[in-house]
Amino acid sequence: MGYIKTVIVKDMSRFGRDYLTVGYYTDTYFPELGIRFIAINDCVDSADGENELAPFRNVMNEMYARDISRKVRSAHRIRGNSGEPLSQPPYGYVKSPENKKRWIIDPDAAAVVRRIFKMALDGKGNETIARILHEDRILNPLAYWNSMGLKRGGKKVQKDTCKWSKSTIAKVLAQQEYCGDVINFKTYSKSFKNKTRIDNPQENWVVFKNVHEPIVEREIFEQVQKLTENTKRREPKRKNGPKNIFSDMLYCADCGKKLWYHTNTVNKDIHFFSCSNYKKDTRGTCSSRHYIRADAVEQVVKLELKKLAAFLKEDEDAFVDLLTEKSNRDVIFETQRLQREIRRATERCETISNLHEKLYEDNASGKVSDDWYMEQAHRYEVERMELKARIAAAQEELKKQESMQICRDNFIGAIRKFMEMQTLTPVLLRELIDHIDVYETEGVGKHRTQRIVIHYRFIDSFELPEDRTAETYVADTRQGVAVEYIPTFAPTKHPAPLPA
Repeated sequence: MGYIKTVIVKDMSRFGRDYLTVGYYTDTYFPELGIRFIAINDCVDSADGENELAPFRNVMNEMYARDISRKVRSAHRIRGNSGEPLSQPPYGYVKSPENKKRWIIDPDAAAVVRRIFKMALDGKGNETIARILHEDRILNPLAYWNSMGLKRGGKKVQKDTCKWSKSTIAKVLAQQEYCGDVINFKTYSKSFKNKTRIDNPQENWVVFKNVHEPIVEREIFEQVQKLTENTKRREPKRKNGPKNIFSDMLYCADCGKKLWYHTNTVNKDIHFFSCSNYKKDTRGTCSSRHYIRADAVEQVVKLELKKLAAFLKEDEDAFVDLLTEKSNRDVIFETQRLQREIRRATERCETISNLHEKLYEDNASGKVSDDWYMEQAHRYEVERMELKARIAAAQEELKKQESMQICRDNFIGAIRKFMEMQTLTPVLLRELIDHIDVYETEGVGKHRTQRIVIHYRFIDSFELPEDRTAETYVADTRQGVAVEYIPTFAPTKHPAPLPA
């Protein structure tokens, strides 16, 4: 606009360190507009004509910035790989006054985080959770930080400080740090010239487990991740009524897809599940509908859990022995396989180290050329890194197998809760059951039967001895209609046949 005729800086680096941009302004833009440019310490004055050293100074200034960036990134990488958290503590944590590199729980915010996870386990969607927090006038994370005097990025002025968004809820539910972990390198920038943060692939994350006190138990966090994985969570349609406690738990035994919850269009009291991949309803690939009544599923699951509770109450030692036998069969086989894999990979690593050492000696003595040495050394190094990755993965799986004792205790504890409550709640249901497979009905007329298989958490499908399950049950699901439940016996694979 012609208001500025002269630009004065201390030196060229104060104007900028990107030599292309600085060169454009000093060599093209300013001369075209008749603007005088002065860099005092570098003795640059456009009124004296072109300065031959200025382009070299611009290049050196950028090299300096590049070198500083490299050093900062290196220090950043060292800190991150040593387990020091590189990011600000998430909502629910604050920095420890004694040690700024440690996080401690913020009681007020942590209570909100636990409530969010509990509502997610109860089957509520992100939008519903956000609305409940808004109605209860809970400050959103940014407003809460501002009220505590903590400086965080984001919009400082908000019309409604208690308004939560579903994206905020989704971010809270996906935050693994609430299990007590530190996760570094979740994002990165391409260069010091571009500050845009880019999401890093998960395999490039560096995870340190159990560093600080957890807000949410790891088991609960994993349950929530399984619920939200590859699922667009929405509120149930109004015509179907409240969301059923078995939603997201029933699967088609033939195609593996989820069963969707429906309400009969004629009789609103009848609720049922059917395959989401049924070709006549959704143009999917499943040939059968796998129709099953919601009340029938509830009755069968209750009866099955009551059997387990009665067995546990009657003879706890026998129940524990049966669980141990069931889990040991699977654990022993998998443990032996992982141990063999670790042993073979370790032996191969030692062999590669010996081969590499011999190759180096042959190269030093002149028996092999430098090119051949470099080619073979690279191949050995690639194989060694792959073996190390396989060993680490196998050792992680081995730790999971060794934790089966804890899983068994959790399973027994969940059954005890059911014994005290004698009712099914979404949280208790997900503590006990991983998923339920539903098969298509078989037979004709009164002899039609339908099989369901209950897969419990920690132990998968589970059958009681025949002498403890000899009784046949009849469940009255509604007036005039009865569902006969005939339990199967060990060692039959499928524990719960259900006549239609």
